[in-house]
Amino acid sequence: MATAEGEAADVGYARYNYRLRVSSSARAGLLAEWARCRWIWNECCARSKKAQIDEENCGPVRLDRMLTEARTANAWLREGSSVPQQQTVRDFAKSRAKALKDIKARLPQCQRAGMPKYKRKRTADPTLNYTQRGFRIKGGCLRLAGGIVLSVVWSRELPEAPSSVRVYRDSLGHWYASFVLATTTEALPATGLDIGIDWGVTETATTTSDLHDLPHVQHGRNAAQRLACYQRRVARRKPKRGQAGAKGYREAKRQTAKLYKKIARQRRDTGRKWAKRVVRDHDRLAVEDFRPRFLAKSTMARKAADAAIGATKQALIHMSRKHGRELHLVHPAHTTMDCAQCGARTKHALPLSERTYTCTACGAVSPRDKNSARVMLARAGLNPAGADRVRADGPPVHSQREPGIPVL
Repeated sequence: MATAEGEAADVGYARYNYRLRVSSSARAGLLAEWARCRWIWNECCARSKKAQIDEENCGPVRLDRMLTEARTANAWLREGSSVPQQQTVRDFAKSRAKALKDIKARLPQCQRAGMPKYKRKRTADPTLNYTQRGFRIKGGCLRLAGGIVLSVVWSRELPEAPSSVRVYRDSLGHWYASFVLATTTEALPATGLDIGIDWGVTETATTTSDLHDLPHVQHGRNAAQRLACYQRRVARRKPKRGQAGAKGYREAKRQTAKLYKKIARQRRDTGRKWAKRVVRDHDRLAVEDFRPRFLAKSTMARKAADAAIGATKQALIHMSRKHGRELHLVHPAHTTMDCAQCGARTKHALPLSERTYTCTACGAVSPRDKNSARVMLARAGLNPAGADRVRADGPPVHSQREPGIPVL
């Protein structure tokens, strides 16, 4: 696909998810394939732990050799396709390499990826990855290696042939197919406007434009009463240790999972719609590179999780890449202490209860979050006067972009 100017656009990747209608025979085939892949994953975990004790190498080459030996020795593994089994080994190797890299970088426990763990039969949801040689689409059906045929609910057309597919089951027992496609930038008309975005808890996103602020919609709080009812029902019907759960217990768990999924979809839908509106109306975005993981151990954990700041931020980054907008991630240090007009910094950190920022140097008074949003623009090297054609009272500061600010 060509851009508006007729030039070649940058190529990226996107996922297209579709619901699957799975027959009883196809379900049995998928679960059997998942049992083989789960065994391989757990065998990789055992080899990895042994390599840590013996201080040996456990890279992708050794794991591939292990898979070849296991398929040679076990007829049960040879009954399944080698494609998802090889992808399981590759996924494990990638996960282990990321964990070792974080440990070597001495990242805190709350920020680094943990070592891959064993996948239990009753708790892990099935997920199978197939490369291009392991599947094909024929007659509107998805045909996987091993003779598994799945009926796809084509809610939208695939723009082109996919390069890989992931078949997985969610917590409700629904099966989905996630196709990976190469996409191109869909350029939008230029607007000449810039915007600064500051994340918060009272409001999910405060911007330099009053029309683009994202209030805290509180999807989780609105559903809290029903969720508590379902959770009490699960607690009352929980079976004793070693006993199977009754039909009422399984139904209560299903209702709880269904409500959790509805809340997650509402949060994702709100974030994507807001991100699309912001990207459509502005050419350049200065976004606070805020990572809300530390809030999980604070008194604001529930409200911060309901705001879904991380998911909304990822949606904004995805939309900016998709439509070719310029996005700057600004480090959040001292953004609430700096003045957006003169650049002065307060001598003390402002408490959360103080929602109005008053500069002691130039006397500017503005809402705390609005001032932080303008600071994002200044730190990104964008002119605050170009933010929705609203000029601040003082001269713009930090006319040059600070080093270390990534541009996406």
